[in-house]
Amino acid sequence: MTQRERTSRIRTAAAVGVSATLLGVTAPVTASATGESPPGSLTWSVCEGAGLDPRQECATLDVPMDHARPGGPRIEVAVSRIPAEDPASRRGVLFLIPGGPGGSSLGDPSGKGQRLPQDVRDRYDLIGFAPRGLAPSTPVDCGVDHADLATSRLRPWPAPDGSIGDNLATAERLSTACARNGGELIRHICTRDNARDLDRLRAALGERKISAWGVSYGTYVGAVYSEMFPHRTDRVVLDSNDDPDPARVARAWLAGHEQGVEDTFPHFAAWASAPGNPDRVAATAAEVRPLFLRLAARLDRAPIPWPGANPEELNGNVLRQAMLDGLYRPSRYPALAQLMRAARQGTVPPAPAAPPEAVLQNVTAVGAGTLCNDVAWPTSPALYRKEVAGSRAKFPLTAGMPRNAMPCAAWPYPPREAPVRITGRGPSNVLLVQNERDVATPLGGALKLRKAFGGRAVMVTVNSTGHDAYLANGNACGDRTVSRFLATGVRPARDVYCRRGEFGS
Repeated sequence: MTQRERTSRIRTAAAVGVSATLLGVTAPVTASATGESPPGSLTWSVCEGAGLDPRQECATLDVPMDHARPGGPRIEVAVSRIPAEDPASRRGVLFLIPGGPGGSSLGDPSGKGQRLPQDVRDRYDLIGFAPRGLAPSTPVDCGVDHADLATSRLRPWPAPDGSIGDNLATAERLSTACARNGGELIRHICTRDNARDLDRLRAALGERKISAWGVSYGTYVGAVYSEMFPHRTDRVVLDSNDDPDPARVARAWLAGHEQGVEDTFPHFAAWASAPGNPDRVAATAAEVRPLFLRLAARLDRAPIPWPGANPEELNGNVLRQAMLDGLYRPSRYPALAQLMRAARQGTVPPAPAAPPEAVLQNVTAVGAGTLCNDVAWPTSPALYRKEVAGSRAKFPLTAGMPRNAMPCAAWPYPPREAPVRITGRGPSNVLLVQNERDVATPLGGALKLRKAFGGRAVMVTVNSTGHDAYLANGNACGDRTVSRFLATGVRPARDVYCRRGEFGS
């Protein structure tokens, strides 16, 4: 398949739904760029894709594949925008930085950007983009085996007895496939280069500074940009925040799922045991956890065939992965409860829809490249065995997965640069917003980012449940605080706590 054909297939997947990355859950591309642009400039034209706001424009920007060799090979980064709705009050640009790694915000000016209050949309051009390597930007593809694209395989769930031999073999297969099929580009997929691409985009837009709304992995990109280019930032909102530990980077994000599940599962348990709930699984909240653990253990021993799924069986690790996915937001609770109810009866629901394989291949490659190029992971099987055993004993719901080996344990390329250390150097213009109960980016990791920023940041902690807080799973108090900052620059004088019910929530 040619690059043009591969890009076309991924564009066609615009409205497929949700696709899983190695660490997060992201929406596939919902718009594509058309036309050619000379290096360093943007030529705007009509976007492709269904359901887009007719005001949204698209373009591509040429950037160096290797920023250390600006005269070398170049790649394209796809970008979109909706101009500020009130030119007289326009302040600048608001970058919508996606999660992942492996997520795109190309359709976000037409999507979540339209949930922003009018006074924010009046002031900013809303800017979306597909990060380097992610189609319709110049795409990367590792060509991994179909079975290895299963989310329960990409996340390193140990075997039922806790052994990790299969995980280590999967890591070796994935890293070998990326080295064989990823070309030179796979070596240049990393957070530092994502930040450099954003600064190239800032310059191409003709802006002296940018404002940003980064979500999930996008909070790390936003933090790295704020550290690398501090005086090119205006108003920065980081929503659902990653632990910035420069010694571990993505290893810390994966490990965070232990506490994220512990923080969030009781909320699910209360919902799943509520009288009158048609998807109720137990009479009391205290019964839900042991029920889940029994079901997972039973499925470890006796999986249920599940035609059309990947893998084609409901086993214990598939149920555990469904639990992790289901805790991302309360709107997903019914699907998790229904799967538990079906498993209890020895049946399965219809197989979940999956994006086209080309989309999964591309997202997986971008995710693996980012996680593995940002920081060197340990290569010792003994270390992973020890950490997995300790995690299984302390956090049985996640069964040791958050301490296990990702493809990076066998990655053939050393990082080209050290990870960025986030500091308090630079303007005090960062606002963190964080739900208390977030399975993917738990509060503990957000507090570490808050500490790293020091006087540069203020944090709004929201008494709410789910991944993504602002205008999503937070509350009106948190939303109002963020909106006021983006529209006016007014930020709380100190860290604040938004209780449920404040300001009409």
